[in-house]
Amino acid sequence: MQIKELLKIIENVLDERKGQNIAILDVIGKTSITDYMIIVTATSERHANALAEYVLVQVKENGFSPLGVEGQKGSDWVLLDLGDVILHVMTAQARDFYQLEKLWSVERTDESEVLGE
Repeated sequence: MQIKELLKIIENVLDERKGQNIAILDVIGKTSITDYMIIVTATSERHANALAEYVLVQVKENGFSPLGVEGQKGSDWVLLDLGDVILHVMTAQARDFYQLEKLWSVERTDESEVLGE
C-alpha cells in the first residue's frame, strides 16, 4: 500500500504543476532496480528541475526518503530515485529521443526462444 500512496503523491504533484503526458510503468519482473517508473514531460529544462524539486519536497513531507537525484541544473532529464519508484522528468525532445516507454514495454522473451531452441 505504501507504493500506491507514493505513486499517487507523485502523480498529483506532477499534475498540479503542469507536467505533461504522465506515464506510470509497472516494471516488476523486468528489472531489479525498481518496481515502477514514472515518466513525465516538462516544458523546459527549468520546468523539469522545478517538477523534480516539487516532488522531492512533497515526498519528504510524507515520510518517504529519496535515494538520489541526478541531472539537476540545466539538464533536459532529471531522475529522482525513490527506491520502489523512479521518476524521470524529461523535456519533450529528450523523451522522444530516449523513448523509455518503448524500452520498458518490451515483453520478456523466453530464453529458449532467443537461443532458437
